[in-house]
Amino acid sequence: MATRKSRNGLMIGVAVLVAAALAAAFWPQPAEVDLGTVERGAMRLTIDEEARTQVRDPYVVSTPIAGHLLRVDLQSGDRVVQGETIVARMLPTNPAALDIRTREQAGAAIDAAKAALRVAEADLKKALADRDLAQTDLDRARKLFAQGNVSQASLERSESTMRTAQAVVDTARAAISMRVADLNNAEANLISFDNIGHARSASEAINLPSPITGVVLQILQESETILAAGTPVLELGDTETDLEIVAELLSSDAVRVSVGDPVEIDNWGGAGVLRGAIERIDPFGFTKYSALGVEEQRVNAVIRFTDPPETRAGLGHGFRVEARIIVWQNDDTLIAPSSALFRHADGWAVFVAQEGRAALTPVSVGENNGFEVQVLDGLSTADEVVLYPSATLADGAHIAPRSAD
Repeated sequence: MATRKSRNGLMIGVAVLVAAALAAAFWPQPAEVDLGTVERGAMRLTIDEEARTQVRDPYVVSTPIAGHLLRVDLQSGDRVVQGETIVARMLPTNPAALDIRTREQAGAAIDAAKAALRVAEADLKKALADRDLAQTDLDRARKLFAQGNVSQASLERSESTMRTAQAVVDTARAAISMRVADLNNAEANLISFDNIGHARSASEAINLPSPITGVVLQILQESETILAAGTPVLELGDTETDLEIVAELLSSDAVRVSVGDPVEIDNWGGAGVLRGAIERIDPFGFTKYSALGVEEQRVNAVIRFTDPPETRAGLGHGFRVEARIIVWQNDDTLIAPSSALFRHADGWAVFVAQEGRAALTPVSVGENNGFEVQVLDGLSTADEVVLYPSATLADGAHIAPRSAD
């Protein structure tokens, strides 16, 4: 009898151990997940695009008359001074004597060029007066702002008006240079056979001075040759103060960009990040094919530099840069990893880790840059959310942080 009881007790013990082993083997294990933390901080939404630099107003020096162009001694990158540097020299061909009608037409062209020059000079005087007035208004606004009598927006409008007035002055000065060139061209048409004789030596060549102070961008005609009147010889530009950036944006991105949006220019070859702002967005688009052959509609956005010229030394015309346009930013907002979001009902939701369980939490979100999302409602600072939640994860499921291994 004692042996039978001992055997029964042993069998019961073995059965209990087997049951415990099976329960441990098949007991549900918590799902291992990656967790991210909700925190407050700065967030921004950017549009990143490759871009290129260009001179805003390049000048093309052309032959004023038909003749023999002497070899151009300048090289691309050489500096030129307005009215002093001789960029090209040419010997005119033997022209026929001007008849009365041609001479009168040439004289009328000179009078028209002089009148246009006077108009340009008047425009410059008006632009200078407007700039002085804008400077006075800006100085007054700065004093009132320092005293707390005007708003920041009013001060910024005064600064914008001053920059616009300065741009008008620069445009008026450029217009005078163009009118002077037009006048020289018109006067060159009066050169007759009797005036120049049979010019054949370099000492009798016609000099073509530089219309601006800047650098030589490219030489279009370098060797000696016979050219017709109006043939381009070389291109000039000011790469220090007249440089801008053109970015070809997708049309869907261009509608989100506004004039004045700040821009960061990176990977331009120098140290640091350059600063700029959107100056103009073209109102028309064009078709372009990507490297994969995808047809895209692109729109040109013009970016002006806001940093001084010395910060971008070495940057020239036609250089590649990367533009980062900031279309939205907030220095203090609630941020969550965008990989934690998933669609739920008619909105968005996340799984919040609460005491080892996944709690389904609807959230209201704002901007999303693909890495971070702005949380408007539903979460708090220091909440831990499940990243890349699987389709099998349910509300209330047991979870555990994934180990580093």
